[in-house]
Amino acid sequence: MQNRRFDCLIVVLTSVAGVVACSAAPDHAQLPVADASALADEYYAWLLERAPEEAYFSGVEIERHNGLFDNRPEALQEAHRFEDTFAEKLRSVDATGLEGTADWITLAYLRQHVNASIAQRICRYELWNVNQMGGWHLAYTQIAELQPVGTPELRDQAMRRWIRFPVFIDQEITNLEAGLAKGYSSPRSVVARVIDQLNGLLELPVDQSPFASAALRDTDESFAAELHGLVETGIYPALHRYRDFLQDTYLDAARAELSVTANPDGAACYEASLRAYTTVDRSGQEVFELGQETVEANAQTVIELGLAAYGIEDFAQIIERAKADPADRFANKEELLQFSEQAVKRAATAMPDWVLHMPAQPVSVVPFAEHEEGTGRSAHYRPGNENRAAEYRIPLHRPEEQSRGNAEATAFHETWPGHHLQVASAQAIEGLHPVTRIIWFSGPGEGWARYSEALAEEMGLYETVSGPILRRAWPARGMVVDPGIHLHGWTREQAIEFMVVSGRFERDRADEMVDRIAILPGQLTAYDSGGLEILALRREAGEALGEDFDIREFHDEVLENGTIPLTFLRQHIEQWIEESRAQPVQ
Repeated sequence: MQNRRFDCLIVVLTSVAGVVACSAAPDHAQLPVADASALADEYYAWLLERAPEEAYFSGVEIERHNGLFDNRPEALQEAHRFEDTFAEKLRSVDATGLEGTADWITLAYLRQHVNASIAQRICRYELWNVNQMGGWHLAYTQIAELQPVGTPELRDQAMRRWIRFPVFIDQEITNLEAGLAKGYSSPRSVVARVIDQLNGLLELPVDQSPFASAALRDTDESFAAELHGLVETGIYPALHRYRDFLQDTYLDAARAELSVTANPDGAACYEASLRAYTTVDRSGQEVFELGQETVEANAQTVIELGLAAYGIEDFAQIIERAKADPADRFANKEELLQFSEQAVKRAATAMPDWVLHMPAQPVSVVPFAEHEEGTGRSAHYRPGNENRAAEYRIPLHRPEEQSRGNAEATAFHETWPGHHLQVASAQAIEGLHPVTRIIWFSGPGEGWARYSEALAEEMGLYETVSGPILRRAWPARGMVVDPGIHLHGWTREQAIEFMVVSGRFERDRADEMVDRIAILPGQLTAYDSGGLEILALRREAGEALGEDFDIREFHDEVLENGTIPLTFLRQHIEQWIEESRAQPVQ
């Protein structure tokens, strides 16, 4: 999910691309190692104590709404101690005989998440936490817009949270100063984008700021006045201090190189980050080579489609023909919004023929807020819960430059049959531990969404000529350009050219994507690493079961454990294949 998004927003509050720290954690020494469920209870409580804001992006309910992530170095060290002790407890659990049970799923989540978090310590993300994709400055605007109010107690909780926010911001400055002293920084181009985002945020009048939005959802005038005062005299000045630090000090000191290898231990960081995102044991070079093979195969299919649609056999000419079609562009924002809404509705109608268990939870198409437009952020999915609908959030910025075919593929990726089906299905399954709702793995998560782009074509959902062509031209290029930048030293121009030729991006969007790759090393490879694995499992199941293969049952099996790591998903599907083959013929 773009940013968990969906791709990038929540990761800033976890160990993947943001600060790793905690507030006062539960006393892990007091909880005995009874079973996987007890361990999950402990870890779940600790995660939400450490980063209660995570609940808003995971669709889970929490009792109190006054918590704030602790980004002090002391809290980071406490988080490390907890993880180390917890990892020892996980190693003591014997998983023999648990296959196919809820405990097996729970252990898969916990082991992958904890081990990946420990492995990524070498990256020292907390020392260069300047992120234009899902940085804290973006995450907290959405948290502010989701802050519950309406009662005296909830108003009090809101004030208790946000009165501490300026201290959080100042600590970020301190952390970045420590990072520069140790040789860590974000790429200079990324820093420039964050400065632009902050400028846009700070241009908003106080009463229009997302940090004051809670006042619009409450009728208490004194609360509104108090909150506006806090934003004006506390939050905005702190944001100004942070912006000025980035602009006057950090920008010139930041690394010019895109590759994370410019930071200390950067090569090891890349491999750790890559494995954390993909959840497969595959090196960066192996990912690069598999991506090259897949891109070539996809290109041949594009040529076949281009020959049928346009009578053209040259890949670049086919892409240009698809992009140049004036009927493939939008006239205005309203047309783009309506087109996306219709695509989502069309997909939802067709979905019951492709899964046995269709979740009831709806998803709404929601335009970006004004301060989000033009920031480089892409469309993304926000999970819902029993109290609020899920949202497919889309930018309406420069609609005349957006392709209808790409808009279709993105809608299917983010909603039906993509992320929304995936997340809503997991939320509806009884027996899964709630920890599986706040832990997210990009490999299976984005892999399912990438698989869904192709599945949507099989479902007959595309109405454009360009959609099937463009959706094939892009996949697996992320597996090439990401390690291309981080391992092979590709320049910005090399990376842009490689992406532009796919037709998925104009040059300015490809330029934005370069900086996304730079700040989220390995993340872009997860989409097709996962998509290719799910497709391989489908082929394996189809060959093994023959006429007994039911695509609806296969999809339910893939989805029933949430975003379980791909290595465990393979075990699960292969076990399902064996059990299906052992069943007597009816």
